[in-house]
Amino acid sequence: MGNMKMEQVLKSLTFSFFFFLVSSFQLGCGVYSFTGASISPDVKSVSIDLFPSYAALAPPNMPQLFTETLRDKFVSLTNLDLITRNGDIQFKGSIINYRTNPVAIQGNETAAKNRLSVTISVEYTDTTNPEASFEKNFTRFADFDSNRNITDVEQDLIVEINEQIVQDIFNESVVNW
Repeated sequence: MGNMKMEQVLKSLTFSFFFFLVSSFQLGCGVYSFTGASISPDVKSVSIDLFPSYAALAPPNMPQLFTETLRDKFVSLTNLDLITRNGDIQFKGSIINYRTNPVAIQGNETAAKNRLSVTISVEYTDTTNPEASFEKNFTRFADFDSNRNITDVEQDLIVEINEQIVQDIFNESVVNW
């Protein structure tokens, strides 16, 4: 019976040591969170400029909606301070494409669905790690029934597309998988 207890104690100590070792390794490599973000402890702030629209068909509120969605993502999922300018990490860019196209053409050559596509050009600067900085275009889309008018579904589609693009930007900039 004594040997059995000794084996349990050794297993427990081995597990505790392994857990401590893994925890120490992760803490030494950066700040981790349940969101998957891996942000250096040197990064304390983020600045996100307004993303103006250069897309002729984009609604007038698109710059504000997109920028606020991106800001909300960083405020809610990181411990970074959102500041007006010169953050340790910085985002700027613009809305460069906003269009609808027919998709899912049927036998009678009419579209069963239309697609709203949005492209955002992003310049990401990491002042603490310049090698991580990038310039990249992010495109996402959402489909809607062709019997619906774009003005009836546009705001919901914009919210959906903005969330997708913002998640892509977040992943590209701070998740680092």
